[in-house]
Amino acid sequence: MSSSTSSFDSEEMLKRLLGNSDRAPERERMVTEQIQRRGVKDPRVLRAMRAIPRHAFIPGNLQSEAYEDHPVSIGEGQTISQPYIVAYMTELLEVEPGDSILEIGTGCGYQTAVLAFLGAKVYTIEIIASLQQTARQTLLTLGFKNIDFYCGDGSSGWPQKRTFDRIIVTAAPPTIPQELVNQLAESGKMVIPVGEMQQDLTVMRQSNGRLSQEKVLPVRFVPITH
Repeated sequence: MSSSTSSFDSEEMLKRLLGNSDRAPERERMVTEQIQRRGVKDPRVLRAMRAIPRHAFIPGNLQSEAYEDHPVSIGEGQTISQPYIVAYMTELLEVEPGDSILEIGTGCGYQTAVLAFLGAKVYTIEIIASLQQTARQTLLTLGFKNIDFYCGDGSSGWPQKRTFDRIIVTAAPPTIPQELVNQLAESGKMVIPVGEMQQDLTVMRQSNGRLSQEKVLPVRFVPITH
């Protein structure tokens, strides 16, 4: 089931996130020691990572680990990615306000929040209904309104066939699904982990009708679920 919402234009919500002091010192350490130190420089991405309360997306019994330098379980055999990986993948996407972004694997919704904070219109797919429901509630509670949700198989792409400026995949298929390639717009970019036992974070670009791929980092993601 898909749920549509309006665009991200709430100054009140933006101020509330930026002014959120709950565990702010931990977020600052996360940004300076884990993210900037590894080379992420985009000031808009860093601002998003400082603003969004990562702990709000993690089950209560594990919230103490929210800002540590590793993935954290969110239930159903899934994880929230290491903070650096979220920031790095977001920087690779080169998001601009107003971009349409397809996200495969909503999970807990943290990556979704980072993309939406940057002013994109996010279309996010999650195959596990319980995770999608929890993520949706968290995102709406935080005030995000520029997100469409869909529960289904993300490897097939968005059900209403269209193209997207950016595509980000947060679970690893063995190869890049052709259905996702078909939904990448001209001058679009996809960031996706690819592989089974060994995975590579891969950037795919579409330009003048031609596709290019670049492997940028060895990674380990949960496998994509069909």
